[in-house]
Amino acid sequence: MIDIRKSEERGHADHGWLNTHFTFSFADYYDPKHMHFRTLRVMNDDRIAGGGGFPTHSHRDMEIVTYVLEGALEHRDSMGNGSVIKPGDVQYMSAGTGVAHSEFNASKTEPAHLYQIWMFPEKQGLKPKYDQKNFSEADKRGKLRLVVSPDGRDGSVKIRQDNALYVTVLGAGEKVKHELGPERHAYVQVARGSVKLNGTPLDTGDGAAISEEKAVELTGVKDAEVLLFDLV
Repeated sequence: MIDIRKSEERGHADHGWLNTHFTFSFADYYDPKHMHFRTLRVMNDDRIAGGGGFPTHSHRDMEIVTYVLEGALEHRDSMGNGSVIKPGDVQYMSAGTGVAHSEFNASKTEPAHLYQIWMFPEKQGLKPKYDQKNFSEADKRGKLRLVVSPDGRDGSVKIRQDNALYVTVLGAGEKVKHELGPERHAYVQVARGSVKLNGTPLDTGDGAAISEEKAVELTGVKDAEVLLFDLV
């Protein structure tokens, strides 16, 4: 079963400095039919204007992954981490028992485009944790590159949940396939471009919740970058 969530069906908020789309209920956007999918809780498609950003705020008991598509994001947190997240970077913060952080566009003039993703942790009350790794476009071109996993295999970022995140960059006609194990589910999010998912067309911003399928096959239609989650 494949349940398509078209880009224009998502929640939306425009605060001037932040133009964002919500796949799942978040902040003032509430849709009881779209609260989460399996252990995937938040999928926010954020565009932050130059000089804009999120002042210091707190999280707890959530696995947070940030994936930057354009521009750069400056991060600081109560664990003492300070970094600039650029395209290809995967930033991970396990909020655990509680962490405070701020996120600002690293440029005063250029916009930043990113996905912020939250997943439920395997258990609550864990010690906060941080990691960040870069995966080049060549790593993802025409293949599924594992960037997040529960065991850190293949150089991926290790998280505290039995989920995996793959990223692929596809040109027209390029194909990738991911087999799903028993009782596993998937979520596909098209960050840019156009693809076919098991033969169904998806465009920029479209997503799909996948259950009871043996495999996920993506075929590039127009230069595309796609996030594929393998979920418990």
